[in-house]
Amino acid sequence: MDIRIEGLTKRYGQQAAVDGIGLHVRPGEVLGFLGPNGAGKTTTMKMICGLLAPDAGSIEVGGRSVLTDPQAVRRHIGYLPENNPLYEDMPVLDHLRFAARLQGLSPERIRERLGDMVRVCGLDAEKHKRVGELSKGYRQRVGLAQAMVHDPEVLILDEPTTGLDPNQIVEIRELIKEVGRAKTVIFSTHILPEVEATCDRILIINRGRIVADGSPADLRRQAQGRPLVRVRIEDAPPGAAAEALRTLPGVEQVETANDGALLLQTADGGSGARQVFRLCVDRGWTLTELHSPGSRLEDIFRDLTLN
Repeated sequence: MDIRIEGLTKRYGQQAAVDGIGLHVRPGEVLGFLGPNGAGKTTTMKMICGLLAPDAGSIEVGGRSVLTDPQAVRRHIGYLPENNPLYEDMPVLDHLRFAARLQGLSPERIRERLGDMVRVCGLDAEKHKRVGELSKGYRQRVGLAQAMVHDPEVLILDEPTTGLDPNQIVEIRELIKEVGRAKTVIFSTHILPEVEATCDRILIINRGRIVADGSPADLRRQAQGRPLVRVRIEDAPPGAAAEALRTLPGVEQVETANDGALLLQTADGGSGARQVFRLCVDRGWTLTELHSPGSRLEDIFRDLTLN
């Protein structure tokens, strides 16, 4: 089941949390939704689920409008919010049974789906415990099982690995990959290697607008198409480093990132790096960082969201 968004906008006062974005998520696609805190990820996901009304734009899930037919759309969506609200006094099976009844499943279908969720989410050893007795990792598994218990075609996960240890992150990642073979999945995270290992496609949002959209390989090719050199120089007088760098052959533009590093747009990334190195040697400055962003997803993310 696909998701189509056009001109989606949500404002809080004068601030646009989501600013006219549009995207198409294809059936069976696993989309990683990235962005710094406050970029608009959670707001967008809540609007797709029909939990928050947009100020403008349209959202369609499987051809149905979230704005005009929200109840019909919600039957096809499983949603795991970031804080994963669970009833801690309920045993795991009772919790999942309660969620299934809320989704309108028949008693026969509930029995079938509970068995499937226990198996798929690895809950067999914990299924008779109360939710409050579970570890963080198993609570996330229960949250995923609750989101999937009605067998939705679309699964939306907001920071599903928050607070998990590395072993638990790998387990949830593998579970998302398995689920993604049969469902359309959107999930947000701050763990960039997790996105590369899990997603077919990456979407980066910053200040309410989409700044990048494509596979990890696509984003790397885009970054390499506009060579940058990231530089950090110590011992130089204020402003002197940027001024000197602008005079180098092949350097087209010099900007200062929020963290104080200098970003050089060059005609040739490798040539620019060599020129910077020679400059620092000649001036007696200490060069503490020199590399070309684009080789790692972290570099691409920082380049797109720091400025």
